[in-house]
Amino acid sequence: MRLEGPTKRSMMIAGHATSISLEPIFWDALREAAEEDGLPVNALVARIDAERVERPDPPNLASAIRVWLFERRRGA
Repeated sequence: MRLEGPTKRSMMIAGHATSISLEPIFWDALREAAEEDGLPVNALVARIDAERVERPDPPNLASAIRVWLFERRRGA
C-alpha cells in the first residue's frame, strides 16, 4: 500500500465555503459512503459537521470525518 499525503479540497457546507485536507484513501471512502447513502459528498460532510459541532469539545472537521468513516466501517 502506498501512502499519500493529504489533498485539500474546497466545498460548500451549509452555505459556507470551507477547505478540508484528507488523505486520498479518506476522500475515496467519503465518496463511497456518500454514494451508498445517495448523497452528494458535500451533503454528507455537512451531516458529519452538524454531528461534530453538537459535541462538547468538537474535533476539527477533517478529524471528525476520519473518525466517522472509521466508525461506519466498524459498524458502530
